[in-house]
Amino acid sequence: MGEVVNYEKKIEGYGIIRLNRPEKQNAISLHMGDQLQAKLAAAEADDLNFLLLTGVENRMFSAGGDLNELHGELSTNEAFAKLKTMMEVLQKIVNFPVPVIALLNGDALGGGCELATACDIRIAKANTKFGFIQTTIGILPGWGGGALLYKKVQPDFALDWIATGAVLTAHELKEKGWLHDIIDSADWKARRYLEKYIARSVEQMRLLKEQFKVNMHVAELPSLMKVEVKNAASLWESETHKQAIENFSKKK
Repeated sequence: MGEVVNYEKKIEGYGIIRLNRPEKQNAISLHMGDQLQAKLAAAEADDLNFLLLTGVENRMFSAGGDLNELHGELSTNEAFAKLKTMMEVLQKIVNFPVPVIALLNGDALGGGCELATACDIRIAKANTKFGFIQTTIGILPGWGGGALLYKKVQPDFALDWIATGAVLTAHELKEKGWLHDIIDSADWKARRYLEKYIARSVEQMRLLKEQFKVNMHVAELPSLMKVEVKNAASLWESETHKQAIENFSKKK
């Protein structure tokens, strides 16, 4: 099936994991989820001062879950079994020993926003848009990313963003605190914005991430995420979801 997730350690001491399925807008398949697990394990074994998560090319960070696999004909139990791997990926990112920075090279929708939310810091390329659109197809965030969102932004904003399924601009999301920085195209390629992170030692970054995890109360997150994933799976057999997936397939 080939490699759809790449990992490398840079000479400066940080690592990069790249989503590499551009022909599918980096939609996350089960195979891709397995590879993310493996690449995160490889990165954790390296002595990194931080980890970047990004996508190849410039159009899309991730379009979310692959609807060829997460289709509308799944039972509740089948849906939960397929969603569980990416829930575990998000948990690995949350518990990664050094900061994980999402470099959002393009738009992100649905599960793509969940994946970005699991990261500790989010930096977006200018003129990008993002949306927790799961409610527009009759379900909830399916990997536990909604539970994480409530920890990262004001809870009332998290509720509104998820409930409406709105697609918001990078500037709107920087104002809300979900994005930490927006970089224009010229500076994006030069990556000068990474210099402040590269200058920090592994020891500093490990201690900072540990402090962050304590203040995020990460011990309680797995149970909150599992409840959300189960709730999402419970809606899989609903007529609203099946009809939404059918309508999406017709448009496609």
